Amino acid sequence: MMDRRSFVKKVLNGTIAGSLYLVWPMGGDSLEIPEEIPGIKGKDYDIHHQEFAFIVDITQCIGCGSCCVADKREYNVPDGNYRTWVERYVKGFSDQIYVDSPHGGLDGYQHPRTDIDEKIRDTFFVPKLCNMCKEAPCVQVCPVGATFISPDGFVLMDEKRCVGCAYCIQACPYSVRFLNPVTKVAEKCTWCYHRVRKGLLPACVEVCPTGARKFGSMKDETSEVYKILKGPGVLTVLRKEMGTFPALYYKGARREVI
Repeated sequence: MMDRRSFVKKVLNGTIAGSLYLVWPMGGDSLEIPEEIPGIKGKDYDIHHQEFAFIVDITQCIGCGSCCVADKREYNVPDGNYRTWVERYVKGFSDQIYVDSPHGGLDGYQHPRTDIDEKIRDTFFVPKLCNMCKEAPCVQVCPVGATFISPDGFVLMDEKRCVGCAYCIQACPYSVRFLNPVTKVAEKCTWCYHRVRKGLLPACVEVCPTGARKFGSMKDETSEVYKILKGPGVLTVLRKEMGTFPALYYKGARREVI
């Protein structure tokens, strides 16, 4: 398996190199961030005694696109489709919000928008991915049981059972699913379940240069996500009114997002 240093260096040599060099110079131990999930790596994985959470800190996201590149390489995601993407929110002085996501943020956001005819008050970035809902609409509508919730709380897909009806795609309130044009089955982010089962962080978390993406076990009271979710501060979920109870939380989310 490719180690983290090699993987990030390969990402840096890709389409988003210019963005990352601005915030994280190469050399020394700048890339030495743990890739393992504390309390999981090297231990027997009890699938019935796990609870994970994902936190996205909007205040830390710089829109570099490294997460999207890592995801595309990890899963060979077809062009034009995204298991995770990054949206850019531009707010004018009129309070008008302009949202775009060219190529899903895969190339980063190195250039300002030139099609807005007013002064810009603020710009921020919002990563999107599967919310891992406890009450998942996609599971409820699947006619063949191809979409299911695992005992450890992950919303997963059985590609062999999927018939490509797209009911789950229509039911998802977060628009995180797509029909793979090659395999003709529904696909979505899994929080890198195959990596998590081995005690490794999701690929997008591993390469984030600013720590905007955080993942960990809620069964581990020493984990960063446990301390954040149980500590002070405001975190929110998207579309709370849907009653899906996501395990994906946002820190610093604006009212324009939620």
